[in-house]
Amino acid sequence: MAQNTRPQHSTLTVKGRAVRIRTIGVGVLAVLAIWFIAANTGSVSVKLWVPTVTLPLWAVLTVTLLVGMVIGFFLARRRSRRDATRNR
Repeated sequence: MAQNTRPQHSTLTVKGRAVRIRTIGVGVLAVLAIWFIAANTGSVSVKLWVPTVTLPLWAVLTVTLLVGMVIGFFLARRRSRRDATRNR
């Protein structure tokens, strides 16, 4: 008979609370991304198939970050659904 076991997650204690290392890593990456976007404020030309537009670099980086997050969200959701159907 197969047991339904969950993988153990690595945790750290921060101010008396258990926090997953993955959560800390995501927080550090978010802070670095925000810092990188804020530090790049010049204007750039972006070619969008036909038109070329001039935008602040922070806007281009922000849109790129958001699109990447949405794609990552959908891929993670797809993977979790696939794994759930595989474990039945």
